[in-house]
Amino acid sequence: MPPTAPADPPEPVAAPVAAPGVTRRALGARTLALGGALALVPLAAGVSGAAPGRGSRDGAPRLRRGSARRAGLLAPHLERLVTDAERFLHPSPTRPWYAGAVLLAGRGDTVALHRPIGTAVRYAGYDERTDRGVEFPPAQQIPMAEDTVFDLASVSKLFTSLLAVQQCERGALALEETVATRLPEFAAAGKQDITVRQLLTHTSGLRSWLPLYAEPTRQARLDRLWQEAPQHPPGTGYLYSDLNLIALQLLLERLTGRSLDALLHEEVTGPLGMRGTRFNPPASWRPRIAATEDARPPWSGLERGLVWGEVHDENAHAFGGVAGHAGVFSCAWDLAVLARTLLNGGAYGRTRILRPESVDLMFTDANSAFPGDEHGLGFELYQHWYMGAMATPRTAGHTGFTGTSLVLDPSTDTFLVLLANSVHPVRSWRSGSAPRVAAADHLARAVPVRPPRGRRTAWFGGTAHATTATLALPVLALTGERPRLRCALWWDTEPGADGLCLEASTEGDGAWRPVPLRTARPGAPPVEHPDGTVSGWSGRVWHRAEADLSPWRGEAVRLRWRYGTDRRYLGRGVYVAGLRVDDGRRVFDDRRPADGAALVAVGWVRSAD
Repeated sequence: MPPTAPADPPEPVAAPVAAPGVTRRALGARTLALGGALALVPLAAGVSGAAPGRGSRDGAPRLRRGSARRAGLLAPHLERLVTDAERFLHPSPTRPWYAGAVLLAGRGDTVALHRPIGTAVRYAGYDERTDRGVEFPPAQQIPMAEDTVFDLASVSKLFTSLLAVQQCERGALALEETVATRLPEFAAAGKQDITVRQLLTHTSGLRSWLPLYAEPTRQARLDRLWQEAPQHPPGTGYLYSDLNLIALQLLLERLTGRSLDALLHEEVTGPLGMRGTRFNPPASWRPRIAATEDARPPWSGLERGLVWGEVHDENAHAFGGVAGHAGVFSCAWDLAVLARTLLNGGAYGRTRILRPESVDLMFTDANSAFPGDEHGLGFELYQHWYMGAMATPRTAGHTGFTGTSLVLDPSTDTFLVLLANSVHPVRSWRSGSAPRVAAADHLARAVPVRPPRGRRTAWFGGTAHATTATLALPVLALTGERPRLRCALWWDTEPGADGLCLEASTEGDGAWRPVPLRTARPGAPPVEHPDGTVSGWSGRVWHRAEADLSPWRGEAVRLRWRYGTDRRYLGRGVYVAGLRVDDGRRVFDDRRPADGAALVAVGWVRSAD
C-alpha cells in the first residue's frame, strides 16, 4: 500500500496575496481560535476553475514564465511547496528522500514556480557497511539547476503510450485488436487474447517485472518475454507491469518499422521543441544530468558502479537504453510543455500531436471495474498516494522509480513536475511518496476557492491529517412547523476516508447524531445523504444543501458541521457558507452580526487515537 504522507500544519490565518478577480481572505472583526474557545469569522476563499489563459497568435497556448498572481494562484502556498520540498533534503525520517530536486508548477499558460533545490551529483558511491554515502569532494559536486536532466524511469511509459494512441488515431492500430495480430510471437503461453487497450491500462494479467537483463542476448530476452504466461486471465484484474510497455514498444516498432527512440523524436519531442528529452543522452549532456545509484548486487541486478548519464533501470539498460517502460531522460520545462500540450487538447502553438478526443480518452478511466486502480490510456488517474489534493477523477499522471513524477489536473488547468534523484546514492534510502504528496497538496491549495454568489466569506475545514474540525451553531429553539437548515457546501475529500457531517444534539441528551441532508449542484438532480455526510469528489463546485429539522421541533437543539480526516491523504478540503435556519421565521442567519458572531469553530483538535 502507498505510504502515509506527513501531516501538514494548519491553514495559516494570514491573508494570502490575491490573484486577479480573487477575493482576499478576510478575518473581519471576529477572531480565530485553534483551540476552540473563540468564535471564528469564516475564512474567505477565492476562485476555483480554469485559470485565466491567453490565446496564442500562432495557435494553442504556449508556456511562459510569470507570477503566481498572473497564473491565478496564491503565492504563499507555492512558497510553502518549496519550503516543504527542502525538508526532504534532510533526514525524513532517517535518510534524505533525495539529494536534490527540480520543482515546477503552473496554471494555464504560466509557469509560476521553477525552482532547483539540493544537489544533482553529490555521491561517488555507497558504503553498505556503514550505510553512508561516499561524497565527491565539494568542488566536484554539481548543484541542481532549472535545466538539470533526469532519468524519468517509469514516467517514460507516458511517451510510449502517447505514441500508441497516435497510431490508433491514425487508424494504423486499434485498441481492441490483439497484440498478437501484429506481433505473432507474443501469442505464446496464453497471451493470444491480450489487447492493445489491456497493455495501456495494465489489465493484461502479465506480472509486474522479469529480470530480462539476466539473459545473455537480446533474442534470449525476447524469448523469455514470449514464453511468459499471464498471472490471471486478461481483462479480469489490474496488475501494474513493465512488461506491458515493453510489449507495446515491440508492437510499435514492428508496426512502423522505426525504433522507439526515432518515433519519440519524430512524433513528439521534435515537433514540440522538447530539446532536453530523449533516450540515451550523449556524453556531452553528462555534466547537467542528475546522477542516480551506485548500482551493485545485492540491491541492484547488475554491477555498474555509479550510474550517471545512463539509464538506471536494469532491463532498459540491457535493451540498449531504449525501452517502452523506462529510459527517457528529460528536464522539468520539457515535461511542462508536454503537460501544457495535453491540457490544450493535444496542441502546443501551431503543433498538434493528438486530437482532443484522443487526449480525452487518455484521461478517462478505463478500469471502472477495478476501483482504486483508475487508469486511462497510459496515464494513472485519481491517485491520492502521489497526487495528493490535486487528485480528481480526471487528474492524470505517473511516477518514476528514480524519484520523478508528473501530475495534470484538467479541472483547474494546473500541472506539477517534481524531478528528483531519490536513488542517489542508493535506492534503500528512499521510501514512499511523501514529497510528491506534499508538493501536490500545496499546488492544489494554491488554487483559490471563491465563496458562492452573494457571499464574501466561507468557513474552511482546514488541511490537517488525523484531525477533527467543527463549525458549531448556538443553541436554537425550533418552534415553527417546518424547521430547515440551508447553506452552501463545497467539498473534495479522500473518498470514503474523510468527510463532512451535519450533526445535532439536544440540551437534555448531549449525544451527537447525524442529520440527513440533500445537496444539489447546478444542472444536476438532488442527491440524498441519509447519513448526513458528504465525501469524495463533488465537481469542485458549490452545492445547495438543505436538512429537515422537524425531528427536533419544539426542542432546544445544537447543530454542528464536523469535518474528520484520517492519517493518510487529503483532498482539497471542505467549505461551508451561508448558514441559515428557519421555521417560518428566521432563527439563525450567519449574515446577521449577532448570529454570525455565535458561530464557533473548533479546529485542529487531535483525535483520541
